[in-house]
Amino acid sequence: MTFRVRVLVRLRPSVYDPQGEAIRKAIAADPRLSAETVRQGKMFDLAVKADTPSQAKERAAAIASKVLANPVLEDFSVQVLLD
Repeated sequence: MTFRVRVLVRLRPSVYDPQGEAIRKAIAADPRLSAETVRQGKMFDLAVKADTPSQAKERAAAIASKVLANPVLEDFSVQVLLD
C-alpha cells in the first residue's frame, strides 16, 4: 500500500534564519501587515510504500533524518496524510 506522507523541515530555534528575517522585514514594510517573527522551512510530500500508516511514518522519518534535514541545524516532523 502507498501512503502520502508530509515532512516539514525547520531550522532549530537557536539557528539564525536570515530568510525568515528578510520576510519579516518585508511584512513590516506594509503598515497593514504585522508579524513579530518569521521562520522559514521546507515541505516535502512523499509517496511511501508500507503496510501500515505507522510504518510509513517511520520510513519517512528515516528518509528525513538521512536526506531531507541537516540534523545539526534542522528539526523535522512527519505526518501521514489521510485522503
